[in-house]
Amino acid sequence: MVSHINRYLSERKLKRSESEVLKKYLARISFYKKIESFGYELFLKPVKIYRQHGSVQKKANCDVEMAFYLMREIREYKNVVVLSGDGDFLPVLKYLREKNKKVIILARGPRTAREIRLFAGADFRDFEYLKYQIGMGTKKRSGLI
Repeated sequence: MVSHINRYLSERKLKRSESEVLKKYLARISFYKKIESFGYELFLKPVKIYRQHGSVQKKANCDVEMAFYLMREIREYKNVVVLSGDGDFLPVLKYLREKNKKVIILARGPRTAREIRLFAGADFRDFEYLKYQIGMGTKKRSGLI
C-alpha cells in the first residue's frame, strides 16, 4: 500500500512542505502496518485538528475511551501494550496488574510520567527506541519514507 502511494505521489509536483507532511504520515502508516505484522491488533482514533490563537492544535481525547475498552475487554486478553505514558492511566493499569494481566507500557521516554515508569519497571518500552529497533527509525529510505 505504501509503495503504491509513493509511486502515485512521485508523479505529482508537490511543494517541499507538502512532501514533508506526507513523509511523516506515510512513516506512521508504515509503523502501524509493521506492528500489525507482529500480530498486534491496533485500535486507532482520529486526532482532532483545530485552530487556537492562530496556531494549529491537535488533540486525541482518547484517555477515557482507552480506559473504557481496557476494562470492557478485560476477559479477552492476557497481555496488553498501552501506548501512553500519561499518569492518569495509573489506577487502571494497577487494576489490570491486580487481575493478573501483563501490562507493557510503550511511550516516548522523556514524555512519560514518572509514576508510569516506576509502575512499569522492566515492562517499559521507549517508543523511539522501538522504532529504531524494527527499522522504522531515522534511516534514509527510498521514496517518500
